[in-house]
Amino acid sequence: MMAVYSRLTMMLYEAWWIALLSSFIWGILSIILSPCHLATIPLIVAFISDRKEISNKKAALLSTMFSLGILVTLIIIGIITGMMGRILGDIGGFSNYIVGVFLLLFGFYMLNIVKIPFLDRRISPNIKRKGVWAAFLIGLIFGLALGPCAFAFMAPIVGLVFSLASINLLFALSLIFFFALGHCGVIIFFGTFSEMVRKYLHWTENSKGIIWLKRVCGVLIIGAAIYLFLTA
Repeated sequence: MMAVYSRLTMMLYEAWWIALLSSFIWGILSIILSPCHLATIPLIVAFISDRKEISNKKAALLSTMFSLGILVTLIIIGIITGMMGRILGDIGGFSNYIVGVFLLLFGFYMLNIVKIPFLDRRISPNIKRKGVWAAFLIGLIFGLALGPCAFAFMAPIVGLVFSLASINLLFALSLIFFFALGHCGVIIFFGTFSEMVRKYLHWTENSKGIIWLKRVCGVLIIGAAIYLFLTA
């Protein structure tokens, strides 16, 4: 795996289109190869599976808003930690506890152990309108725990961006954009794909398949919470 990392890093310094491709691949790997980022997949799948009668387009929108929430938090964390002279994304272990508690609640919600009024249609009848902003809010909160992991993957790109910012700002921003595209693309794919599968299998919110999917996602989310607690 280190050989892959080394190759991708070298690609950042080759032709512009190869550098952008490398940045895009880095974005994908930042989700697939990171334990803390992998939790985004069951989280968005569980969130979408809990929606009622949504289109594939709406599933893609919810996934996009969720991933944008993560990116907004990462940008804010990066700016704040950079101005403080700390390692980018390092806001201390306390963020793991905050997000860990949030994940525990959401995991228990998926297991139907606790109720979250903002997400529960039976309690909040306007849930359809709130779904988009709920996805964004969940992304904002979850992004707190992803700072160290995300910037660890972004280190080669961030280093190059800083060196290029005063010379070629457009290209520097393009590297960040393609990283974000790869990063968000994985989340959007799984979120949208899960809804496509549900429609193909004709699952409703009360189908056994959906119920078990939510249970599995709930257990995985709780596992992610425990991981955050142990690595705080």
